[in-house]
Amino acid sequence: MTQQDIKRAGLKVTIPRVKILEMMEREDSRHMTAEHIHHKLITEGEEVGLATVYRVLTQFETAGLVVRRYFKQGQACYELNRGGHHDHMICIKCGRIVEFLDETIEERQEAIATKHGFKLSDHSLVMYVDCLSDNCQHLD
Repeated sequence: MTQQDIKRAGLKVTIPRVKILEMMEREDSRHMTAEHIHHKLITEGEEVGLATVYRVLTQFETAGLVVRRYFKQGQACYELNRGGHHDHMICIKCGRIVEFLDETIEERQEAIATKHGFKLSDHSLVMYVDCLSDNCQHLD
């Protein structure tokens, strides 16, 4: 995503918006809390307040640039909206999030909705899993 995406979304290009978008682009973790984004910006020497981060993320969400997700911990995570649907697996030991898409699961969900007299318009599947490794490499 670029500054052009900010403009296309109908938002003014500002330094905080650009910095947040750039940071979300280059960060390894695709799912970040506002606090994580704020912390990363501060450690990079950016002077941006947590309230500004929340405000920009809300604006980005409204404009369709990011998607807000709530996982089991109840804390909002944000990811760039790259289009296309995907589901999530979250390790309950280490918190690692894995995105996946499985056509068989998608077809079953459609079939289940139809069976019960519904047309599926959207859904979110989150699977809470345990790493199989005794010494999970993703533990902090």
